[in-house]
Amino acid sequence: MFRSLFLKKIDQIIKRSKTLEINNDSRIIIFSDCHRGHGDRSDDFFHNQYVYINALKHYMKKGFTYIELGDGDELWENANFRLISERYRIIYQMFEELHRKKRFRFIWGNHNRRWKNRYLFNRQFGRVIDEESGIEVKLLKDLEAEEAILLRFNKNRSKEILLIHGHQGELLNDTLWWFGRFFIRVFWRFVQMRFGVADPTSPARNFRIRNKIDRRFIDLSEKSKRGVIIGHTHFPIFPDYGEVPYFNDGSCVHPRCITGIEIEKGKIVLVKWSYFQNGTGYLKLKREVISGPLKIEELLKYFN
Repeated sequence: MFRSLFLKKIDQIIKRSKTLEINNDSRIIIFSDCHRGHGDRSDDFFHNQYVYINALKHYMKKGFTYIELGDGDELWENANFRLISERYRIIYQMFEELHRKKRFRFIWGNHNRRWKNRYLFNRQFGRVIDEESGIEVKLLKDLEAEEAILLRFNKNRSKEILLIHGHQGELLNDTLWWFGRFFIRVFWRFVQMRFGVADPTSPARNFRIRNKIDRRFIDLSEKSKRGVIIGHTHFPIFPDYGEVPYFNDGSCVHPRCITGIEIEKGKIVLVKWSYFQNGTGYLKLKREVISGPLKIEELLKYFN
């Protein structure tokens, strides 16, 4: 019963999702779960902000399209988005530059579900104070917050990859999201601020919940005959040839690194960005390949 309801729900999401055509010349980087906060002790993104900013600069220079796969902004713990946009002004200005070049797509997740409301998104998202004039300016004009995107390879409907955050179908993160937000904002944020304890109910820290989510989307991939890329659980997943093409890009709040998924030259790869200390004692940014690259067309032959 639940399985059929979940598949029906995702099918409806797919039907109203927009398609992004890609080919061997396409360059895409997918990051998710930044959970940008106020810069205080509860802000899990704070310690990785410079890794993320400099990795994003690299992709901008190389002509990549950036897709944020949900939970970019931490709006469960923080009600005031203005404080987030001011704390990470440079990131939203980078988004503006990408958006002007038509190389930015934005998917909302459960922790920034507020952006499902088009009115609130247009009114609040991308507003920052200009450093020189001190005047509030609106960035990211006409940007759309999406629930899912279909990547279509070489204009072939049988070679599609669904991009979706991954909270869909969960009780606390989807159906009763308002209660989950209340619990985190009113109770758990205080515990995290006071004692530094992370939320144990999160799929990022609960193997049982994470495994359930993985099974749900693997089943979806097989039933819909599409590749699937999610975030949400913060746990990177990368299949091999002959396996269900189900991926997870990880997160940007790992203790010492960020992970993401690149698509380039018709291939997909899981990467990690981190700082390391070189022989002279200086910190240096490093990109490492965790898994791949694998050819997208070969991966999607699983459905043939």
